[in-house]
Amino acid sequence: QLETLEQEEQECLELRPHPTEKTTHIVSHEHGMTVMKTLRQGEAEPQCLGFSYSRDRLRGVLLEGASLLLLRVLAHRQTMPADLVFPAINTKGDLCTSSY
Repeated sequence: QLETLEQEEQECLELRPHPTEKTTHIVSHEHGMTVMKTLRQGEAEPQCLGFSYSRDRLRGVLLEGASLLLLRVLAHRQTMPADLVFPAINTKGDLCTSSY
């Protein structure tokens, strides 16, 4: 049984004249997960957004790091179960589903 304890994503776009940097930090804790998103465009002050999800809402959630691990296991086994669907968090931070 695998569980994501912490995950950090960083994306940088070198667009002139306003480079953009996005970071997402996800931390698992006793009551669920907290997500902190930061967006910085050019020299402007960073915009921060934070939210949390309860353990009940995240039961079975598959984050990006775990998804990559699952894909490697499936490739190694050379098999794909039918209708493989997991709860996930999209790039906006909303709960969604991830289908394989």
